[in-house]
Amino acid sequence: MILRTFGWSFGITAAGLVAALFYRGATGLALVAVLAVLEISLSFDNAVVNAKVLDRMSVFWQKIFLTIGIAIAVFGMRLLFPLVIVGITAKLGPIEAVDLALNDKEAYKAAMVSAYPMIAAFGGMFLLMLFLDFVFEERDERWLAWLETPLAKIGKLDQLSAVIAGGSLALVAAVWAKDPGDVMISGVLGMITYILVNGLGELFSDAGLSEVETAAETSGRGGPSELAKAVGKAGFFLFLYLEVLDASFSFDGVIGAFAISTDPIIIMLGLGIGAMYIRSLTVFLVRKGTLHEYRFLEHGAHWAIGALAVCMLISIGHHVPEWITGGLGAGLIIAAFVSSVVRNRSESDGDRPTSDKELHSSGV
Repeated sequence: MILRTFGWSFGITAAGLVAALFYRGATGLALVAVLAVLEISLSFDNAVVNAKVLDRMSVFWQKIFLTIGIAIAVFGMRLLFPLVIVGITAKLGPIEAVDLALNDKEAYKAAMVSAYPMIAAFGGMFLLMLFLDFVFEERDERWLAWLETPLAKIGKLDQLSAVIAGGSLALVAAVWAKDPGDVMISGVLGMITYILVNGLGELFSDAGLSEVETAAETSGRGGPSELAKAVGKAGFFLFLYLEVLDASFSFDGVIGAFAISTDPIIIMLGLGIGAMYIRSLTVFLVRKGTLHEYRFLEHGAHWAIGALAVCMLISIGHHVPEWITGGLGAGLIIAAFVSSVVRNRSESDGDRPTSDKELHSSGV
Protein backbone atom coordinates (compact mmCIF):
# COMPACT_ATOMS: atom_id res chain seq x y z
CA MET A 1 0.00 0.00 0.00
CA ILE A 2 2.74 2.46 0.99
CA LEU A 3 4.94 1.64 -1.98
CA ARG A 4 2.04 1.67 -4.44
CA THR A 5 0.82 5.04 -3.20
CA PHE A 6 4.14 6.77 -2.52
CA GLY A 7 6.25 5.00 -5.16
CA TRP A 8 6.17 7.94 -7.56
CA SER A 9 7.01 10.31 -4.72
CA PHE A 10 10.05 8.25 -3.75
CA GLY A 11 11.17 8.10 -7.37
CA ILE A 12 10.76 11.83 -7.97
CA THR A 13 12.53 12.56 -4.69
CA ALA A 14 15.54 10.53 -5.80
CA ALA A 15 15.55 12.11 -9.27
CA GLY A 16 15.15 15.63 -7.86
CA LEU A 17 17.94 15.22 -5.32
CA VAL A 18 20.29 13.79 -7.95
CA ALA A 19 19.45 16.68 -10.29
CA ALA A 20 20.12 19.18 -7.49
CA LEU A 21 23.43 17.49 -6.74
CA PHE A 22 24.57 17.74 -10.35
CA TYR A 23 23.21 21.28 -10.68
CA ARG A 24 24.70 22.90 -7.57
CA GLY A 25 26.50 20.19 -5.65
CA ALA A 26 25.96 19.49 -1.95
CA THR A 27 24.54 22.99 -1.40
CA GLY A 28 21.86 22.42 -4.01
CA LEU A 29 21.05 19.02 -2.49
CA ALA A 30 20.58 20.54 0.98
CA LEU A 31 18.47 23.44 -0.31
CA VAL A 32 16.13 21.15 -2.24
CA ALA A 33 15.69 18.91 0.82
CA VAL A 34 14.82 21.91 3.03
CA LEU A 35 12.37 23.31 0.47
CA ALA A 36 10.64 19.93 0.16
CA VAL A 37 10.12 19.79 3.94
CA LEU A 38 8.87 23.41 3.89
CA GLU A 39 6.29 22.60 1.20
CA ILE A 40 5.03 19.50 3.04
CA SER A 41 4.71 21.35 6.36
CA LEU A 42 2.85 24.28 4.77
CA SER A 43 0.51 22.12 2.68
CA PHE A 44 -0.38 19.15 4.89
CA ASP A 45 -3.82 20.62 5.52
CA ASN A 46 -4.18 20.83 1.73
CA ALA A 47 -3.86 17.04 1.53
CA VAL A 48 -6.66 16.51 4.04
CA VAL A 49 -9.05 18.85 2.21
CA ASN A 50 -8.05 17.41 -1.16
CA ALA A 51 -8.82 13.92 0.12
CA LYS A 52 -12.40 14.93 0.91
CA VAL A 53 -12.87 16.09 -2.69
CA LEU A 54 -10.90 13.23 -4.24
CA ASP A 55 -13.10 10.73 -2.43
CA ARG A 56 -15.95 11.86 -4.71
CA MET A 57 -13.95 11.25 -7.89
CA SER A 58 -13.55 8.09 -9.93
CA VAL A 59 -10.32 6.11 -10.10
CA PHE A 60 -9.72 7.64 -13.53
CA TRP A 61 -9.78 11.20 -12.20
CA GLN A 62 -7.69 10.20 -9.21
CA LYS A 63 -5.03 9.01 -11.68
CA ILE A 64 -5.35 12.27 -13.62
CA PHE A 65 -4.82 14.13 -10.35
CA LEU A 66 -1.60 12.19 -9.74
CA THR A 67 -0.24 12.52 -13.30
CA ILE A 68 -1.41 15.61 -15.16
CA GLY A 69 -2.16 17.31 -11.85
CA ILE A 70 1.37 16.89 -10.55
CA ALA A 71 2.78 18.22 -13.84
CA ILE A 72 0.62 21.32 -13.41
CA ALA A 73 1.67 21.63 -9.77
CA VAL A 74 5.42 21.23 -10.38
CA PHE A 75 5.99 22.94 -13.70
CA GLY A 76 2.96 25.20 -13.73
CA MET A 77 2.75 26.60 -10.21
CA ARG A 78 6.35 26.14 -9.03
CA LEU A 79 8.17 27.22 -12.21
CA LEU A 80 5.95 28.94 -14.79
CA PHE A 81 3.69 30.83 -12.39
CA PRO A 82 6.53 32.84 -10.77
CA LEU A 83 7.88 33.65 -14.24
CA VAL A 84 4.46 34.86 -15.37
CA ILE A 85 4.06 37.02 -12.26
CA VAL A 86 7.52 38.54 -12.75
CA GLY A 87 6.78 39.14 -16.41
CA ILE A 88 3.52 40.93 -15.63
CA THR A 89 4.79 43.06 -12.74
CA ALA A 90 8.09 43.97 -14.42
CA LYS A 91 6.44 44.31 -17.86
CA LEU A 92 8.78 41.77 -19.42
CA GLY A 93 8.26 39.24 -22.17
CA PRO A 94 8.58 35.48 -21.48
CA ILE A 95 12.20 35.30 -22.68
CA GLU A 96 13.23 38.37 -20.68
CA ALA A 97 11.56 36.96 -17.56
CA VAL A 98 13.44 33.66 -17.91
CA ASP A 99 16.69 35.55 -18.47
CA LEU A 100 16.07 37.63 -15.35
CA ALA A 101 15.34 34.50 -13.28
CA LEU A 102 18.51 32.74 -14.38
CA ASN A 103 20.95 35.66 -14.52
CA ASP A 104 19.71 38.24 -12.01
CA LYS A 105 18.18 36.28 -9.18
CA GLU A 106 18.01 39.20 -6.75
CA ALA A 107 15.99 41.29 -9.21
CA TYR A 108 13.79 38.24 -9.84
CA LYS A 109 13.22 37.85 -6.10
CA ALA A 110 12.42 41.57 -5.74
CA ALA A 111 9.83 41.35 -8.53
CA MET A 112 8.16 38.36 -6.87
CA VAL A 113 8.13 40.04 -3.45
CA SER A 114 6.64 43.22 -4.90
CA ALA A 115 3.85 41.15 -6.48
CA TYR A 116 3.12 39.25 -3.26
CA PRO A 117 0.32 41.53 -1.95
CA MET A 118 -1.76 40.78 -5.06
CA ILE A 119 -0.93 37.07 -4.89
CA ALA A 120 -1.79 36.95 -1.17
CA ALA A 121 -5.08 38.77 -1.76
CA PHE A 122 -6.15 36.29 -4.44
CA GLY A 123 -5.10 33.17 -2.52
CA GLY A 124 -6.25 34.53 0.84
CA MET A 125 -9.75 35.27 -0.44
CA PHE A 126 -10.08 31.88 -2.12
CA LEU A 127 -9.05 30.05 1.05
CA LEU A 128 -11.10 32.31 3.33
CA MET A 129 -14.25 31.63 1.29
CA LEU A 130 -13.53 27.89 1.50
CA PHE A 131 -13.11 28.09 5.28
CA LEU A 132 -16.20 30.25 5.86
CA ASP A 133 -18.43 28.02 3.74
CA PHE A 134 -17.31 25.07 5.87
CA VAL A 135 -17.84 26.61 9.32
CA PHE A 136 -21.16 28.22 8.35
CA GLU A 137 -22.59 24.93 7.11
CA GLU A 138 -24.89 22.94 9.37
CA ARG A 139 -23.38 19.51 10.07
CA ASP A 140 -24.05 16.62 12.43
CA GLU A 141 -20.43 16.18 13.53
CA ARG A 142 -18.67 19.09 15.23
CA TRP A 143 -15.13 19.31 16.57
CA LEU A 144 -15.13 22.65 18.41
CA ALA A 145 -18.83 22.51 19.25
CA TRP A 146 -18.71 25.61 21.49
CA LEU A 147 -17.60 27.63 18.46
CA GLU A 148 -18.90 25.73 15.45
CA THR A 149 -22.49 25.55 16.74
CA PRO A 150 -23.06 29.34 16.91
CA LEU A 151 -21.20 29.80 13.62
CA ALA A 152 -23.53 27.32 11.93
CA LYS A 153 -26.53 29.22 13.31
CA ILE A 154 -25.43 32.61 12.00
CA GLY A 155 -24.37 30.90 8.77
CA LYS A 156 -28.04 30.54 7.89
CA LEU A 157 -27.88 34.16 6.75
CA ASP A 158 -27.60 33.96 2.97
CA GLN A 159 -24.24 34.91 1.41
CA LEU A 160 -22.66 35.60 4.82
CA SER A 161 -19.36 34.10 3.61
CA ALA A 162 -19.12 36.62 0.77
CA VAL A 163 -20.07 39.49 3.10
CA ILE A 164 -17.37 38.65 5.68
CA ALA A 165 -14.72 37.90 3.04
CA GLY A 166 -15.47 41.09 1.13
CA GLY A 167 -15.44 43.17 4.31
CA SER A 168 -12.11 41.65 5.37
CA LEU A 169 -10.62 42.38 1.95
CA ALA A 170 -11.79 46.00 2.04
CA LEU A 171 -10.36 46.46 5.55
CA VAL A 172 -6.98 44.96 4.66
CA ALA A 173 -6.74 46.94 1.42
CA ALA A 174 -7.57 50.20 3.20
CA VAL A 175 -5.30 49.70 6.21
CA TRP A 176 -2.23 47.81 4.97
CA ALA A 177 -2.00 47.74 1.19
CA LYS A 178 0.35 50.13 -0.60
CA ASP A 179 -1.74 49.71 -3.75
CA PRO A 180 -5.31 49.22 -2.47
CA GLY A 181 -6.79 49.06 -5.97
CA ASP A 182 -4.57 46.18 -7.09
CA VAL A 183 -5.20 44.27 -3.85
CA MET A 184 -8.96 44.77 -4.13
CA ILE A 185 -9.02 43.57 -7.74
CA SER A 186 -6.92 40.49 -6.94
CA GLY A 187 -9.00 39.64 -3.88
CA VAL A 188 -12.30 39.99 -5.74
CA LEU A 189 -10.93 37.75 -8.49
CA GLY A 190 -10.05 35.18 -5.83
CA MET A 191 -13.62 35.27 -4.51
CA ILE A 192 -15.08 35.02 -8.01
CA THR A 193 -12.81 32.09 -8.82
CA TYR A 194 -13.89 30.22 -5.70
CA ILE A 195 -17.59 30.83 -6.26
CA LEU A 196 -17.36 29.85 -9.93
CA VAL A 197 -15.20 26.74 -9.63
CA ASN A 198 -16.86 25.47 -6.45
CA GLY A 199 -20.31 26.10 -7.89
CA LEU A 200 -19.55 24.32 -11.14
CA GLY A 201 -18.04 21.38 -9.27
CA GLU A 202 -21.15 20.98 -7.10
CA LEU A 203 -23.47 21.49 -10.08
CA PHE A 204 -21.92 18.78 -12.21
CA SER A 205 -21.30 16.49 -9.24
CA ASP A 206 -25.00 16.61 -8.38
CA ALA A 207 -25.86 16.12 -12.05
CA GLY A 208 -23.56 13.10 -12.18
CA LEU A 209 -25.16 11.51 -9.12
CA SER A 210 -28.61 12.14 -10.57
CA GLU A 211 -27.58 10.46 -13.82
CA VAL A 212 -26.22 7.48 -11.91
CA GLU A 213 -29.51 7.04 -10.05
CA THR A 214 -31.48 7.34 -13.30
CA ALA A 215 -29.24 4.81 -15.00
CA ALA A 216 -29.67 2.38 -12.12
CA GLU A 217 -33.45 2.63 -12.38
CA THR A 218 -33.55 2.22 -16.16
CA SER A 219 -30.67 -0.20 -16.65
CA GLY A 220 -30.82 -1.97 -19.98
CA ARG A 221 -32.30 1.00 -21.86
CA GLY A 222 -30.06 3.28 -23.87
CA GLY A 223 -26.28 3.48 -23.88
CA PRO A 224 -23.88 4.69 -21.22
CA SER A 225 -22.55 7.64 -23.23
CA GLU A 226 -24.68 10.35 -21.57
CA LEU A 227 -23.94 8.93 -18.13
CA ALA A 228 -20.22 8.92 -18.94
CA LYS A 229 -20.39 12.54 -20.10
CA ALA A 230 -22.19 13.67 -16.95
CA VAL A 231 -19.73 11.90 -14.65
CA GLY A 232 -16.87 13.21 -16.79
CA LYS A 233 -18.04 16.79 -16.34
CA ALA A 234 -18.30 16.30 -12.60
CA GLY A 235 -14.81 14.81 -12.45
CA PHE A 236 -13.37 17.57 -14.61
CA PHE A 237 -14.72 20.41 -12.49
CA LEU A 238 -13.74 18.69 -9.26
CA PHE A 239 -10.25 18.26 -10.74
CA LEU A 240 -10.24 21.96 -11.69
CA TYR A 241 -11.33 22.85 -8.16
CA LEU A 242 -8.47 20.81 -6.71
CA GLU A 243 -5.95 22.53 -9.00
CA VAL A 244 -7.12 26.01 -8.00
CA LEU A 245 -7.08 24.94 -4.35
CA ASP A 246 -3.52 23.65 -4.75
CA ALA A 247 -2.54 26.91 -6.44
CA SER A 248 -3.91 28.93 -3.53
CA PHE A 249 -1.89 26.85 -1.07
CA SER A 250 1.24 27.06 -3.20
CA PHE A 251 1.34 30.89 -3.27
CA ASP A 252 2.65 31.07 0.28
CA GLY A 253 5.20 28.31 -0.29
CA VAL A 254 6.54 29.83 -3.52
CA ILE A 255 7.09 33.23 -1.92
CA GLY A 256 8.44 31.73 1.29
CA ALA A 257 10.95 29.68 -0.73
CA PHE A 258 12.82 32.89 -1.63
CA ALA A 259 13.92 33.12 1.98
CA ILE A 260 15.87 29.91 1.38
CA SER A 261 16.96 30.23 -2.26
CA THR A 262 16.42 32.65 -5.16
CA ASP A 263 17.34 30.05 -7.79
CA PRO A 264 14.14 29.15 -9.72
CA ILE A 265 15.44 25.67 -10.58
CA ILE A 266 16.19 24.85 -6.95
CA ILE A 267 12.79 26.21 -5.91
CA MET A 268 10.99 24.13 -8.54
CA LEU A 269 12.84 20.95 -7.54
CA GLY A 270 12.28 21.38 -3.80
CA LEU A 271 8.66 22.49 -3.92
CA GLY A 272 7.91 19.96 -6.65
CA ILE A 273 9.08 17.09 -4.45
CA GLY A 274 6.96 18.40 -1.60
CA ALA A 275 3.93 18.79 -3.88
CA MET A 276 4.28 15.19 -5.02
CA TYR A 277 4.21 13.93 -1.43
CA ILE A 278 1.12 16.02 -0.71
CA ARG A 279 -0.65 14.43 -3.68
CA SER A 280 0.40 10.92 -2.68
CA LEU A 281 -0.72 11.61 0.88
CA THR A 282 -4.09 12.75 -0.46
CA VAL A 283 -4.58 9.47 -2.31
CA PHE A 284 -3.38 7.53 0.75
CA LEU A 285 -5.99 9.22 2.96
CA VAL A 286 -8.71 8.33 0.45
CA ARG A 287 -7.70 4.68 0.03
CA LYS A 288 -7.24 4.10 3.76
CA GLY A 289 -10.53 5.81 4.60
CA THR A 290 -8.67 7.93 7.14
CA LEU A 291 -11.16 10.80 7.04
CA HIS A 292 -13.96 8.40 7.96
CA GLU A 293 -11.95 6.81 10.74
CA TYR A 294 -10.62 10.07 12.19
CA ARG A 295 -13.73 12.19 11.91
CA PHE A 296 -12.30 15.53 13.06
CA LEU A 297 -9.38 15.65 10.60
CA GLU A 298 -11.49 17.48 8.04
CA HIS A 299 -12.49 20.04 10.66
CA GLY A 300 -8.89 20.58 11.70
CA ALA A 301 -7.80 21.01 8.10
CA HIS A 302 -10.44 23.67 7.45
CA TRP A 303 -9.51 25.56 10.59
CA ALA A 304 -5.90 25.38 9.41
CA ILE A 305 -7.04 26.81 6.06
CA GLY A 306 -8.77 29.64 7.90
CA ALA A 307 -5.57 30.35 9.82
CA LEU A 308 -3.54 30.32 6.59
CA ALA A 309 -6.02 32.68 4.92
CA VAL A 310 -5.73 35.13 7.82
CA CYS A 311 -1.93 34.90 7.71
CA MET A 312 -1.93 35.62 3.98
CA LEU A 313 -4.13 38.69 4.46
CA ILE A 314 -1.96 39.95 7.32
CA SER A 315 1.16 39.38 5.19
CA ILE A 316 -0.11 41.96 2.70
CA GLY A 317 1.11 44.58 5.16
CA HIS A 318 3.33 42.66 7.58
CA HIS A 319 5.67 39.72 7.06
CA VAL A 320 4.44 36.51 8.68
CA PRO A 321 7.24 33.94 9.18
CA GLU A 322 6.71 30.59 7.48
CA TRP A 323 7.12 28.72 10.78
CA ILE A 324 4.00 30.45 12.07
CA THR A 325 1.79 29.50 9.11
CA GLY A 326 3.22 25.98 8.98
CA GLY A 327 3.08 25.55 12.75
CA LEU A 328 -0.53 26.73 13.01
CA GLY A 329 -1.64 24.34 10.28
CA ALA A 330 0.22 21.37 11.69
CA GLY A 331 -0.89 22.14 15.24
CA LEU A 332 -4.58 22.33 14.35
CA ILE A 333 -4.47 19.09 12.38
CA ILE A 334 -2.59 17.27 15.15
CA ALA A 335 -5.14 18.54 17.69
CA ALA A 336 -7.99 17.33 15.46
CA PHE A 337 -6.31 13.95 15.06
CA VAL A 338 -5.88 13.56 18.83
CA SER A 339 -9.51 14.55 19.39
CA SER A 340 -10.59 11.93 16.86
CA VAL A 341 -8.56 9.22 18.60
CA VAL A 342 -9.99 10.19 22.00
CA ARG A 343 -13.56 10.17 20.63
CA ASN A 344 -13.06 6.76 18.96
CA ARG A 345 -11.66 5.26 22.15
CA SER A 346 -14.44 6.68 24.30
CA GLU A 347 -17.07 5.27 21.95
CA SER A 348 -15.26 1.93 21.85
CA ASP A 349 -15.09 1.81 25.65
CA GLY A 350 -18.76 2.74 25.82
CA ASP A 351 -19.68 -0.28 23.66
CA ARG A 352 -17.47 -2.68 25.62
CA PRO A 353 -18.92 -4.63 28.62
CA THR A 354 -17.22 -3.48 31.79
CA SER A 355 -18.00 -6.28 34.29
CA ASP A 356 -18.42 -10.06 34.49
CA LYS A 357 -22.13 -9.55 35.07
CA GLU A 358 -22.41 -7.49 31.91
CA LEU A 359 -20.36 -10.04 30.00
CA HIS A 360 -22.67 -12.84 31.17
CA SER A 361 -25.81 -10.86 30.34
CA SER A 362 -24.48 -10.14 26.90
CA GLY A 363 -24.07 -13.86 26.23
CA VAL A 364 -20.29 -13.96 26.27
